[in-house]
Amino acid sequence: MPWEVENSTNVPDFILMGLTDSEEIQQVLSMPFLLIYLTTVLGNAGMILIIHLDLQLHIPMYFFLSHLSFLDLSYSTVITPKTLEKLLTSKKHISLSGCFTQMFFLIFLGATECFLLSSMAYDRYVAICNPLQYPVVMATRLCCALIAGSYLIGYTDSLVTVICMNSLHFCRSNVIHHFFCDVAPILALSCTDTHDTEITIFFLSGSTLMVSLITISLSYRSILSTILKINSTSGKHKAFSTCASHLLGVTIFYSTMIFTYLKPTKSYSLGRDQVASVFYTLVIPMLNPLIYSLRNREVKNALIRVMQKRTVSRQ
Repeated sequence: MPWEVENSTNVPDFILMGLTDSEEIQQVLSMPFLLIYLTTVLGNAGMILIIHLDLQLHIPMYFFLSHLSFLDLSYSTVITPKTLEKLLTSKKHISLSGCFTQMFFLIFLGATECFLLSSMAYDRYVAICNPLQYPVVMATRLCCALIAGSYLIGYTDSLVTVICMNSLHFCRSNVIHHFFCDVAPILALSCTDTHDTEITIFFLSGSTLMVSLITISLSYRSILSTILKINSTSGKHKAFSTCASHLLGVTIFYSTMIFTYLKPTKSYSLGRDQVASVFYTLVIPMLNPLIYSLRNREVKNALIRVMQKRTVSRQ
């Protein structure tokens, strides 16, 4: 990895304490966590497969949605298997390189999702506010550029953050009071001044969240203005239903991310922040395919068509 430079630290590895010290509670938590992960894998992989197989879903809206499913699937896979391993076994150690690698992918995927959600909001803005120009504006080249830009920004944010974290020295405790390698609990272990690192990370996370959130807000302000000008009730309902799933997903995602990251490291609270972390790392990736499929008639119809094709091919 690019950040793998020599770090003069006296800590050979970290110890992830997990969610609880109680072995009984760990055993109890392992089953719902496993079910959540299996639901996440099946839901997101199923969404990607349906969009790939059904030609009627080969439009920008579902192009972005397939990448959202890929990000959620990857995000959950970076965390949940390791968390399950720690819940089911006594293995709590993680190497420095393994910890920073996990942190890198978490920030990379999270930041990328922020700008992907912005791209999805812009897509809905063009579809509702400029429907006649939609095929021209949302051409394949622009869609690919928005996706590539989202991944590039996410990679840059993640790389800078992990390089800053790797420059710190850890010579006291190596116990991370969390179930994955998050920024705040690792910063608390540093025996050097973390002020500059905290400022850099706060600027990166803050600008990522705010720029993407402002883009989404401006898009939906124009969308709301356009919907209010529609005369027919059915037209308003159709336009609103087009955005409802995305708006719900955005609200859940950003509320937990802002609560977790846009605050000083000293305000880190073990119990409260762990609950929020469980929600945005495990629950949201599971909810997204449900949100976008249960409220979407086109996805339901596509699933029926795919199942019918499989039935006919078997016969």
